[in-house]
Amino acid sequence: MSIREANLVDGEYYHIYNRGNSKQKIFHDNEDYSRFVSLLYACNSTNSFRIFTLAKNESPYDFEGGKKIVSIGAYCLMPNHFHILITPTEEKGISKFMQKLGTAYSMYYNKKYKRTGGLFEGKFKSQHLSNDRYLKYLFSYIHLNPIKLIQKNWREVGIKNKKEALEYLQNYKYSSYFDYLGIKRIQNKILNAENFPEYFPNNKSFQKEIFEWLNYKTC
Repeated sequence: MSIREANLVDGEYYHIYNRGNSKQKIFHDNEDYSRFVSLLYACNSTNSFRIFTLAKNESPYDFEGGKKIVSIGAYCLMPNHFHILITPTEEKGISKFMQKLGTAYSMYYNKKYKRTGGLFEGKFKSQHLSNDRYLKYLFSYIHLNPIKLIQKNWREVGIKNKKEALEYLQNYKYSSYFDYLGIKRIQNKILNAENFPEYFPNNKSFQKEIFEWLNYKTC
């Protein structure tokens, strides 16, 4: 994954996304998803990190040291792409982070699947979120992405089975959705929500936002 030349400004918010070459899958099983998610934490440091040196009983979440180079507000992994809501905490922090993340995952993927060459579709894409309303919307957009896996056109035609959609979302563990529901897990360490506007002061306010987007009514 190439480094972007344009500066991504400290203190500003960005929607980062990329997908596999020719829209190919970049996540095939739980191990792939889990590796990328753990790298979101391990690569977010000024210190270098060699994931291949870990012993079998060690975890990337045990890696400590160095200053964080970005703050992550939300993320979601899909079979052939990913989304990250991010803000840099140092100069060129996003580019440094994405280079480390892309390199580490590509090395893992190419070794596991015995392939060579680039895994991602060129440089990562970035969208500057200068509008407060749109920034808040991105929290919902990113976390609602998995619904496409059970109903691809739900945004255009509405959800056919709201209960099924909600249950699927609440069981999809490859995003930060669980963290905003207040579920305690090791992946909580990835987020730095304190560096983002407090749109959801508690778990219920976040869930209410999701319900509204799904047009899901509870009794």
